[in-house]
Amino acid sequence: MKDTLRNGPAAEQPVADRQQTDAPVFIGRRHEISLVRRILTKTRLLTLTGAGGVGKTRLARRVSEIVPQRYRDGVRLVELATIDDEDLLAPAVAASLGIRDTTPDLVALLIEHLADKQLLLVLDNCEHLRGACARLVHRLLRGTSRLQILATSRQSLGVYGEQVLPVPSLPIPQPGDSTRDIARSDAVRLFAKRAATIRPGFLVDAANAQAVARLARRLDGIPLAIELAAVRLRTTSVEDLVNELDERLEVPAEVGPGTPARHQTLRATMEWSFGLCSSGERRLWERLSMFPGGVDMETAEAVCPGQGLAREDVLDLMAGLVDKSILCGAEQHGTGIRCSMLETVRAYGRERLPAGDAEALRRRYIDHYRRLAERLRVDQVDPGQIDNLRTLKLELPNVRVALDLCFGRPDDAPAGLEIASVLWANWLVAGALNEGRHWLRRGLTLVPGSGLARVMGLWADGVLAHYQGDPAAAADTRECSALARQLKDDAALAFAVQLSGVSALSEGDAEGGLALLEEALTRHWARGDVHAVGVTLYMAALFSATMSPERAAAYGEDLVRLCEERNASLFRAYGLFAVAMACWEQGDCRRTEASMREVAAFWSAADDRWGLPQCLEVLAWTAGARGRHERAARLLGAAHLLWEAAASSPLQLRFQARSHLECAEQARRALGARAYTAAFRDGKRLRPSRAVAYALEES
Repeated sequence: MKDTLRNGPAAEQPVADRQQTDAPVFIGRRHEISLVRRILTKTRLLTLTGAGGVGKTRLARRVSEIVPQRYRDGVRLVELATIDDEDLLAPAVAASLGIRDTTPDLVALLIEHLADKQLLLVLDNCEHLRGACARLVHRLLRGTSRLQILATSRQSLGVYGEQVLPVPSLPIPQPGDSTRDIARSDAVRLFAKRAATIRPGFLVDAANAQAVARLARRLDGIPLAIELAAVRLRTTSVEDLVNELDERLEVPAEVGPGTPARHQTLRATMEWSFGLCSSGERRLWERLSMFPGGVDMETAEAVCPGQGLAREDVLDLMAGLVDKSILCGAEQHGTGIRCSMLETVRAYGRERLPAGDAEALRRRYIDHYRRLAERLRVDQVDPGQIDNLRTLKLELPNVRVALDLCFGRPDDAPAGLEIASVLWANWLVAGALNEGRHWLRRGLTLVPGSGLARVMGLWADGVLAHYQGDPAAAADTRECSALARQLKDDAALAFAVQLSGVSALSEGDAEGGLALLEEALTRHWARGDVHAVGVTLYMAALFSATMSPERAAAYGEDLVRLCEERNASLFRAYGLFAVAMACWEQGDCRRTEASMREVAAFWSAADDRWGLPQCLEVLAWTAGARGRHERAARLLGAAHLLWEAAASSPLQLRFQARSHLECAEQARRALGARAYTAAFRDGKRLRPSRAVAYALEES
């Protein structure tokens, strides 16, 4: 296990084991599954309630795997356990639907997107965002006609029309049951299956059946408690395990009066599991509870040591926690293993974390994610752009914790604003503009004055605001420029001039905008900041394509050359796209099509849902220009579906609106309204992968 945590699984390990070494077990629940399916035929909102560890999440996920055929537009799962800020609830739902978070009124956009969808939305772990979930669910259900929502929460949401289904523990054997009846009990089946992974060949038989039955009854059939207990079979017999539980559960757990029995049982089991850990394992459990997005060995060794925990001991201690099933979901990512905790286990660890340890851990946590954000910058003209994007996606829940920690104290707010600013390109490419601006605005509110952190925060917020068409971009641009001049910092001045150039181009001032961007390029080159040069070249090429295609093409070609020299594949694709747009404006249909095919293939492999509709859109134009109007209509339909998922439209983009309207009108005239509509609908029916394959076919 230690070698696996450090280096990843061995090459010969089966794929399933490489992907996840401790997958959750699902046993029984036939009655509950049938009941959920029946209730969903009669209500639009069903909430599964129950104590932590009782199996609400597993039940909801199992139902979501069984019922997709009922829903024309599928089932979408939103995991809320890693989100603590209610302002990030709507962006999380949008992300699950494939909607780019690009508009200030995201809930209205969600309602518009879901208005005619027959879809099941699963909201998992709502309890800590109960009020925000209730408000969002209420608006979504009022604004749509066929949407259904399945929620899990420790208590009901309190929304009008809500049906509530308490999730019981697993059925347990009754005193006097035969060995066969004991073995068929769901609680015992779960224990036996988990035990077999700990002790291969384990079976419930006449020799151990009564002890296993006592154990299941002692743990009230709570799935999480059963799985934690089963881990002890590595070092003890079933009979001794039951005796340990009897002794432990005779001592009242540290809970308040009136707490339901199931809560007391789970709490006592947690305390028992905690007590069985070594002192080092307990410290590490407490500290790893700070990571809602899971953790790899590098991060654990960077953040967790100190206050009685040595760095060189972290590997052994993590292996111990994996063996005890405190850490689970060990998944292969890149060259290492990433471990996580079930939410109930993590919450217990957070509760046990001593205040003194928490304070020191807080500082290491912020420092680590400040360095990580800088190291994983997506706006760097380097080979690691795609890998950085993937890693940031995994780390985002932990980055949110770091940002919350920073903005919780005035002295750390500049560090939070710095992290949010450094991630501007990630917010953009990932389509999380609202979330990015949420953190940036929090930081800007807490960081007044004229320091560099505020200047770069204004720059990042201004860039994202321009992509949203938000008038606030103008105010950001003015303040950014004024503070940069006041600060007299070369980097700040270069970025402020760049933002002013983008603002001018967005307002239709080609000469003024390009002059400012040329000045920004000169300043960036003088400072040796090749990464800022790359960003500036892209902005100049894209925003000027329709106004000055010759100059736009030159900027795009410069960017492509720069990226090829530095093997920066993501920026190279954006450079090729900008060149293709300029070629289209210059009437070079053949080169436009060749470049768009290359970019579409790359963005499809990278799952860039923002870039793909733009590529399909332009390939529809080139098809129409060659007289292939049916193909053009079909590609417009395919692009339309992706535009809709991206919460955008070619009509909102200056460099696409005119050509889109011309292409659609020409195809409609050539084919006739009925044939055009039929071809357009054919394109809309294509799944994204099939749409890209069709676009890449030689025509």
